[in-house]
Amino acid sequence: MQMTDYDFELFVIGAGSGGVRAARTAANLGIRVAIAEDRHLGGTCVNVGCVPKKLFVYASHFREDFEAAKGFGWSLSEPGFDWPRLLSQKDRELERLRGIYGSLLDKSGVTLIEGRATLLDAHTVQVGETRYRSERILIATGGKPFIPDFPGNEHVVNSDDMFALDKLPKRLLIVGGGYIAVEFAGIMHGMGVNTKLCYRGEQILRGFDHDVRAFADQEMRKKGIDILLNTNIKSVARTESGYEAHTDRNQIVEADLILYATGRNPNTAGLGLSELGVALTENGEIVVDDRYQSNIPSIYALGDVTGGLNLTPVATAEAMALVNTLYTDKPTSVDYDYIPTAVFSQPNIGTVGLTESEAKERYSDIEIYKSVFTPMKHTLSGFDEKTMMKMIVRKSTDRVLGIHMVGPEAGEIIQGMAVAIRAGATKAVFDSTIGIHPTAAEELVTMRKSVG
Repeated sequence: MQMTDYDFELFVIGAGSGGVRAARTAANLGIRVAIAEDRHLGGTCVNVGCVPKKLFVYASHFREDFEAAKGFGWSLSEPGFDWPRLLSQKDRELERLRGIYGSLLDKSGVTLIEGRATLLDAHTVQVGETRYRSERILIATGGKPFIPDFPGNEHVVNSDDMFALDKLPKRLLIVGGGYIAVEFAGIMHGMGVNTKLCYRGEQILRGFDHDVRAFADQEMRKKGIDILLNTNIKSVARTESGYEAHTDRNQIVEADLILYATGRNPNTAGLGLSELGVALTENGEIVVDDRYQSNIPSIYALGDVTGGLNLTPVATAEAMALVNTLYTDKPTSVDYDYIPTAVFSQPNIGTVGLTESEAKERYSDIEIYKSVFTPMKHTLSGFDEKTMMKMIVRKSTDRVLGIHMVGPEAGEIIQGMAVAIRAGATKAVFDSTIGIHPTAAEELVTMRKSVG
């Protein structure tokens, strides 16, 4: 088929971070690009993920800040919280961001098509009643919350719903132990909601360093969040005053709202992929090679739909790599080693590199450096909140393999540490670096070997 027989050279399904980056980057290279979206521009991150979540984290922390201010000489009247006003402010900001996404696409020359897209064959996409032919098709539809099947699951909400609640509950039960569950526990508790977190595992935040998991659990409990571990919800029932969750430990947990934060699945259902023969995993992930190409040569996928790291910067990096590989003479790939991440729990978590257990699986000569201290702010705030920093080093090379932090602004601090680790910094380099005083970050250049 000749190029003139196609309406577009690249048709992107999904206008989230990865899809928009791929579309406008390709269009800027002179490629004829269309992008289809059936909801809002910006995808999960802008609308029901990173951005509104971080705004909620800021909002929820003010109650603690107001209380801490007393220790610094401030006299404050009893503060009040207006949930509807926060929602209104949040919605206004998201509308602004969606407008920016639309402007970027328009200025790049991308054709924006509103509606649900489905694949009819390897080169044909249908949106509404219109069919489009494209040389290549990119699936970037992200993920969606997963709620397991159990008696009463129709009574629970998912994380998307939390950004548009009519009113705050007085009692909230969160089911799950991952970063979304932990973040919402801090958010809701900070807004004055009586919050319980129920997790089936032995410790929250599976996959993180064991010291991070234990320390975050400790600090959350100190703030007043009730955490139930090794506990499964068997059923949920409606009552006159709210809901009852029945556990496998013969407990009944009463709540006004029950949030299930039990993971996310790829948003691939209904796209026509299985009918077309695109290889999918059992839970719907699109199987791709290291060039983000599926088993059907004209169909590509990136971001959360491929089952990789569910992080916005990873999706945008994959988009850049794909466009460079397809449309320039500089094929590129994403290096997935030493990708930093943050959990906007309270206190924050920031991490980059190997956990202690991962390092010990790979190497036999691991040294651990760890520090636990009271942040300077809390010497006067009256709060018993600690910060923990941990560094993992390979003794034979002195190279720093991982850095993990639980404490205020952990994400901001670990972003800088990620640059150092990717550059191959050694412990000696950290030790020879002059710290900025007084900061929490200076602890990372003065850390001594852990003896515990």
